[in-house]
This record gives sequence, C-alpha cells and structure tokens, in this order.
Amino acid sequence: MRLLNKLIMLGHRYLGIAISLLVVVWFGSGIVMMYAGGMPRLAPELRLERLPDLDTSRVQLTLAEAAAKADYDATAGWSGGRVSLLMLMDRPAYRFTGGATVFADNGEVMEDVNLAQATTIASRFANVPENQIRHVGTLTSPDQWTLGQGRAMPQYKFAVDDEAGTELYVRASAGEVTLRTTSQQRFFAWIGVIPHWLYFAPLRVNQPLWYDIMVWTSSLACVLAIMGLVLMVTKLRRPKPFKLSAAIPYTGWMRWHYITGSVFGLFTLTWAFSGLLSMEPYTWTQVEAVSIPRDVFTGGALDFSKYGKVEPAVWNRALEGRGIKEVDFTRIQDGHYYLVRPAPPAGVEAARRERLHQPYNVNGRAEPDLLLLAADTMDVKREAFSTESLVARLEKGVPNTPIVEQTLLTDYDNYYYSRGRITPLPVLRVKFQDAMQTWLYVDPKLSQPLASINKYNRIERWAYNGLHSLDFSFWYNNASWYWGMLVLLLGGLASSLIGLCLGIARMRRGAARNLGALGKHGTRAAPAE
Repeated sequence: MRLLNKLIMLGHRYLGIAISLLVVVWFGSGIVMMYAGGMPRLAPELRLERLPDLDTSRVQLTLAEAAAKADYDATAGWSGGRVSLLMLMDRPAYRFTGGATVFADNGEVMEDVNLAQATTIASRFANVPENQIRHVGTLTSPDQWTLGQGRAMPQYKFAVDDEAGTELYVRASAGEVTLRTTSQQRFFAWIGVIPHWLYFAPLRVNQPLWYDIMVWTSSLACVLAIMGLVLMVTKLRRPKPFKLSAAIPYTGWMRWHYITGSVFGLFTLTWAFSGLLSMEPYTWTQVEAVSIPRDVFTGGALDFSKYGKVEPAVWNRALEGRGIKEVDFTRIQDGHYYLVRPAPPAGVEAARRERLHQPYNVNGRAEPDLLLLAADTMDVKREAFSTESLVARLEKGVPNTPIVEQTLLTDYDNYYYSRGRITPLPVLRVKFQDAMQTWLYVDPKLSQPLASINKYNRIERWAYNGLHSLDFSFWYNNASWYWGMLVLLLGGLASSLIGLCLGIARMRRGAARNLGALGKHGTRAAPAE
C-alpha cells in the first residue's frame, strides 16, 4: 500500500509538471470565454442589417428563367441547396447555393469578383469611404479567423481604418462579406477560445494531430485530477482529538495546493472529463437513429415554375411597404412559398452563441420578423402548420417507427433550450419508439426539423453541458450562474497555478543539484601519478 501511494504521489508530481501549464491555461481561458464567447463570426443579424434593401423594380427575370441561365437543376435545391434573391453589388441577383449566381436585371451569370469590386463591397458593408479600406491580402487557404471556411476560398482580406480595428473578409465567388472581426474580438479570442481549444491555425489545419493532442491531454488531465483526489484522502492525518489544521500534512504553498485541490479537485476532474467528451472519443454517440426522409415536410423538390414574375406593387402591398433584405424560395407541405426577411428594426443586437460546443445539431434560429408568403396568392401565412399535419407526415414518412408522444412546447425543455432564446418557439417534440429512443423537434412555423436527439445525445448533454458549463435549469438562466462559475474557475486556477509554481521550483532545485554535482565532479583533484 505504501508503494502504491508513493507511485501515485510521484505520478501526480511529474504528470503535474508536464501538463499543469496547460491546465492553468484551460482555467484562465475558460473565465475569458464565459464572458467573451468564442471565435469572431459574422452574426446573421449583422449580415442582414448590412445587406442593401432589395430593389424589386429591377427584377426582370423569373426564378425559372434565372435557373435556366445558371443551368441549375431544380433537384439541386432538393439535395440541400438554398435558392435566394438579394442585392449583390447594387444589383438584384438569384443565388443558387452550390451553383451559379445570376443577376436578376439582365440574366448575366456572376463571375468571381476582382479586387476593386471586393474593395467596394467591403467599404459599403463597413459604411466608410473606399480610401479607408486597405487590402491586406488574398487568402487561398484559411488563416487564424477563417479556419472553418476552407471551402470558401479564395477570399480578400481588408483592414478598415476605424476605431474598432475592423477586418473584413470578402468571398470572391459569392461577392459578399463572410466574416467581420474587430481588434477587441481578436484580443479576447487570443486569450480565450484559441488557447482553450488549442485553436492555433498551424495546428488546427492538421485535424488528426489536433484531435489526438486534445484527446490525450484531456485524458492525462483526468488522470492527474484522480491522483490528486486519491492523495487528498490518503495524505490526510487523523489527529486525536481531530483538528482540521493539524489534519493537513503540509506547510507553505504546498499546504495551499492541498487545500485548494481538496475543495476544487472534483470540479477539476469533471471539467477535464467533460472536455474530453466534447471531442467525442470513440464516436460513441454516432449511432443509427430514426432517419427522416427529406420530402416528409417539403413534399418534393422546388418547382421553379410556381414562382411568377416579381411585381413591385404586389410585393409592396403584401409587405405593407416594409423593405426586403432577402427572399428564400421554399417548398413546405407541397406548397410553394417565399420566405421573406424584411429589414430588421433599428437597434436589434446580434444574438450571442452561448454554447460553443453542442453534442447534437440544433438548426434554425428565432426570426420574429420572418414572413411566409404563398407563391400563388401572395398572402402572408400568419398561422403555424398544425400539429396534426406534422405528425401525419411523420407517420407516413417513417411508417415502421411508432410515435409514442407528441407535445407542442411553448417553452424549452432540458435538451432543446437557449438562455438567449435564440432558437425558435413554439416547437413540436415528437418521441419515437425506436431502439435509440429518438426525440425529434420540429418548427411548426416553417414545418422543418430543428434537432434529432437520441438517448446517447441526452446522456452527453448532461455529461458535457451539465458538467462543463453547469447549465442546470435551476440557475443557468440566472446571474448567479456567472458568480458560481467564476468562483469555481478561480479555485481551479489557484490550485493548478500553485501546482505549476511548485513544479517549477522543484525542477529548479533539481537542476541546481545536478549542476552542483557536475561542478564538483569537474573540479575534483586529479589523482597522483
């Protein structure tokens, strides 16, 4: 038993020396991320705000005519592509995601924008003269801020001469801004999310190496925390009569390391373990669940002929004179609709992503100003699709999987939720009787699935979000969450920082002893001849 205890002590000591700096970084950067969030991004609200209003009077082509110009197969939208109408370079244009972009005024197919055009696009987005826009470079591969945009290259990068230190990225093939960063966002990313996730561009672009490093360091941090908790118990003295101050076996900084480790060690373990789970090692949650055919809620591919010529007077009457930012063409329950995003009210702030890792995908976002216009009548559909129609389509689409429960939620539950209320409500929750106990969440306003969550996803929700973010409903939506998390993170930071300093001191003492022994050996008198 003494030998085992000695081995655990040595393992904790030297493993701590090896990775305690990384643990310190995780705690410190975690505090930053709690307030500053993740990597800079172009929020959908800001993108929509900066889009010019659509000039319907200049739209001369129908959707079918534009599709023919683009040589775009109608079934491409069926496979997940998006078809939209918006203003690009001061001209109305049909954009076929995965295909071409066709200007709606004369049918010209848009080519990649050149540097001069990209400069104009950036200056209009930033609302500054072009002489305040400086071309930094043209990216053909991702840099630190575009790591998730490998397929969006090439991009022009610009620096804006403004107080915020803004930098903009313009995608050549799309002709629009894809990312906006400010000096403040970049600073907090460098001390927050980048060191926390080791999101350094040279490492992150090597996905297998980055993944292995994250998994192994998280695993070692778990081992380190477990050994510390074992030592907390085995090293505790038991004086009679019992006195806490006498029970702690150390003095000086080692005593404080023992105390902080005893108080915050369990949280350190749960954070290391849940951080490991965020990497989904062994792909344990990637299982076969209920597969929902794409035509269940749509009824099939878009029929471009269902969309007639854009009549400005009709559109103005339908939208009551409100400006239009963007129009999507969509098929819902066999009907064809325009999905219209009007100009947002002034002062609308971009919603912040509160969970930077989600064990399962949650699609869609709350857009209270979104309008659904029937393509045949141009009437605004104000009521949601009925629960009966949604359930009937699911029963027909997956006939061999019984539905055991359907509930229209007007508020979030423990698996579909958002502190900032950025995901749509109400939502229909459908529970299936399949081997993986799948729960499907459907947006009744647009008749589209938002999330599919199996039993392993629900376990990971508690094992990751519950342990890593402590987002339990009784306090996650209160200001007390910030104070509680801050206290726990500071405690873990103090314990790991003291451990790091003790490890450095031990290494210095060891190096000094070795140098002293080497010096003594080097100056030893030569033997007499």
